[in-house]
Amino acid sequence: MSTILAFDFGEKRTGVAVGETALKQAHPLAVIQANDDTARIKAIDRLIAEWRPERLVVGLPTHVDGTPHAMSARVRAFSESLRARFSLPVVEADERLTSRDAQSRLLEVGRTTRTMKPILDAVAAQLILQTWFDFSFQEAPS
Repeated sequence: MSTILAFDFGEKRTGVAVGETALKQAHPLAVIQANDDTARIKAIDRLIAEWRPERLVVGLPTHVDGTPHAMSARVRAFSESLRARFSLPVVEADERLTSRDAQSRLLEVGRTTRTMKPILDAVAAQLILQTWFDFSFQEAPS
C-alpha cells in the first residue's frame, strides 16, 4: 500500500487530493493558494514531507475532443518541475470536465457557489485521482 497525491493545477489555486493504492479511494486534501511557482512548490514540499507519496498524479486539461487546451503546456511544465524537484514518478491524467463535475457534486450536497469556492479545486483533484484509480492504476502483484 502506498500514498498518491494528485493535483488540479491552477495559476492561482491548485487543488490537492490524497489516496491509498490499496483502497483506491481518493479524498480532497487541500487547496494551495499561490500566485507564483516558488510559493506553490514550497506548499507542495510540505505536503510531500507529510504524506510521503510514492507517485504524483497531475490533471492534464484538454478540450472535450482531447486536443490540447491553452493550459496544457503550463501543466506539463508543472509536472516536469515536480519530477525534477521531488524525484518521484509523475503521471498526467485526463481532467476533462472535472471542475464542472466537482461543482455539480458540491451543489448536490447543498453548497452554494460562495461556500464551494474554498474546496472546489481539492474536490476536482479528488475526481482526477479517483478516475486514475478507477481506470489507469494497476497495482503490481506482490
